Amino acid sequence: MPPEWSVQDAVWLSWPVDDPRHWGGAKRELIWTKFAEIAAAISQHEPVRINALAADHRAIQAACNTAKAIPEHIELFDHAHNDVWCRDHGPIFLKNPNTGETAISDWEFNAWGVKFAPWDLDNTIPQQIAKSLNKQVFSHPMVLEGGAIEVNGTGQLLTTEAVLLNPNRNPHLNKEQIEQQLRDGLGVIDILWLKQGIEGDDTDGHIDDLARFVDASTIIACTDKTSPNREILADNLSRLKSFTGSNNRPFDLIEISLPEACEVPGWRLPVLPASYVNFLIVNNGVLVPTFRQSKNDDHALGTIRELFPDRAVTGIDCLDLVEEGGTLHCISQQQPA
Repeated sequence: MPPEWSVQDAVWLSWPVDDPRHWGGAKRELIWTKFAEIAAAISQHEPVRINALAADHRAIQAACNTAKAIPEHIELFDHAHNDVWCRDHGPIFLKNPNTGETAISDWEFNAWGVKFAPWDLDNTIPQQIAKSLNKQVFSHPMVLEGGAIEVNGTGQLLTTEAVLLNPNRNPHLNKEQIEQQLRDGLGVIDILWLKQGIEGDDTDGHIDDLARFVDASTIIACTDKTSPNREILADNLSRLKSFTGSNNRPFDLIEISLPEACEVPGWRLPVLPASYVNFLIVNNGVLVPTFRQSKNDDHALGTIRELFPDRAVTGIDCLDLVEEGGTLHCISQQQPA
């Protein structure tokens, strides 16, 4: 599995479907506009490939055009799905280091531990994409979401116990068996375990809200001086400090604070899982979620610009998006070149 900063052919999105479960069923136009804005931002760097019913393609193209997307970089595929979280139900792409050929690994998806039915169509997205792209598929019986793993391209993978060891995923597998599945399926060697995730995270604690590789030896990790996340993130930071990279040296750790608590009175998630490390790396760019907190947003953007000096760093307001539990990284899945 190549790291996210590798050259990409495209980024995949699963376009919002009409379902009263999503954003309370009341924000269809707003969320379509937000997805079009994100697609347009990605299109400045590379093609955007969108899973969507054929009946919606013309309206989606029009929305993207209004958002000033590069038209030839918007590619629409008639792929049926249930929800928008392409990071988790989409394919995890693999690359042959000798030939450069890419392929698809297809893991089981059960909506983060059987939480949000239905998910039957989401679970078919890797196969649908493989058929459209004529890619080889490696299928695995283990439940795994893309947001649960983070790789650095030198054989190391970051994840959390709260997700991969949760009995709502793979109760028949122990830790050693899960590690072996990851090694066999993704070509990694070392599995680095954090404990758990932040408050309000429907996924039980995905790594892409907690800590991300910036390069093979650098990790950016969330901190928080307020409860309820203070102790969780302090424990994660302690573990990260104990890990060594493939060079046998400790990782360079960059700390970044969570935004102030984002709250929606009466919503199913009283505290939203907002995190600045849920950014998306694209060709020559990084898209970073912001949360209408000018001081905190500016500080996060500045930190990420320092970490990616050769990429254009763009902030995208994700406060409405995070009401459903995720932002830019959660809705996207990169396809390596």
